[in-house]
Amino acid sequence: MQRRTILRGTSALALGLPALARAAEAFPTRPVTLVVPFPPGGATDVAARTLAERMAPLLGQPVVIDNKPGAQTAIGADAVARAAPDGHTILMASGTTMTLNPLLPEKLSYRAEDLAPIVLVTTLPFGIVVRKGLAADIPGFVALAKSRGGGLNYGSNGPTSFNNIAAIVVMEGLGIRMQEVPYRGDAQQLTDLMSGTLDVISVGGSSALAAMRSGRGTIIGWTGEGERLAVTPEVPNFAELGPNMVSQTHFGLLAPARTPPAAIARLNAAALKAMEAPELRQRLLDEGQYVRGGGPEDYAAYLRRDHDRWRDLIARLARA
Repeated sequence: MQRRTILRGTSALALGLPALARAAEAFPTRPVTLVVPFPPGGATDVAARTLAERMAPLLGQPVVIDNKPGAQTAIGADAVARAAPDGHTILMASGTTMTLNPLLPEKLSYRAEDLAPIVLVTTLPFGIVVRKGLAADIPGFVALAKSRGGGLNYGSNGPTSFNNIAAIVVMEGLGIRMQEVPYRGDAQQLTDLMSGTLDVISVGGSSALAAMRSGRGTIIGWTGEGERLAVTPEVPNFAELGPNMVSQTHFGLLAPARTPPAAIARLNAAALKAMEAPELRQRLLDEGQYVRGGGPEDYAAYLRRDHDRWRDLIARLARA
């Protein structure tokens, strides 16, 4: 009897496989929800909306943005990790979501393994912005910082935030010290830099560019790798001074773990095609983001490298 039961179960599974394959090939069968774990208007939201607009016609279904901010992106990530693994609910994650949170000692409501990579969308370097009149370039900034003996202050979004990591990488690479002033986000940092309360801020592309365009701040360098940002070709990357001065976050699409490979492949193909659009690439470049791409395995490899790169530093910052 046990043998007949096993055979019946095997036959049922075999009969179900073609149906599962057809369902995956038909994907998506309804609108796709793209969860953004940040409020509307920020760099992540801009990247998600720009991408969703281009992906929708390629998928033949609307791609609806659902902003779920809070808890250092954990609320949005957890919502996707718990969603049905059918590809109809996906996440626009950041480096905070997939690199920093899993490395922190605090217990998370989700695990990195609960989310399946789809595509690495962009990488986002940080601009080191100095209050107007203090320094115009990296040599001038180094001389100023050393003359102040660690007396300059800089804003961060908390000790274990990516913008603080970027500031630490720059300080250690340049051999200087500054005093950290924690904030809850970029907006107040920008205000305080412009009013003269802060000397330096370490912020993502769009925030750094806003400070520069206001005339109240000077971007002395970016923490990205490779070519300079096209939007500020005159501003160097700190990596031009040494390979260990790269510090950037990223944005990428992920689905719940156990999402069918066919659905992942369809989402990846739509995203890559959407990312080819010149206007999309320009929009993201104007926000200070490098457009990336590749397959799910490339994004997974990127995340593994990021974990290995920052594990020791995050542990040190968490203990401080």
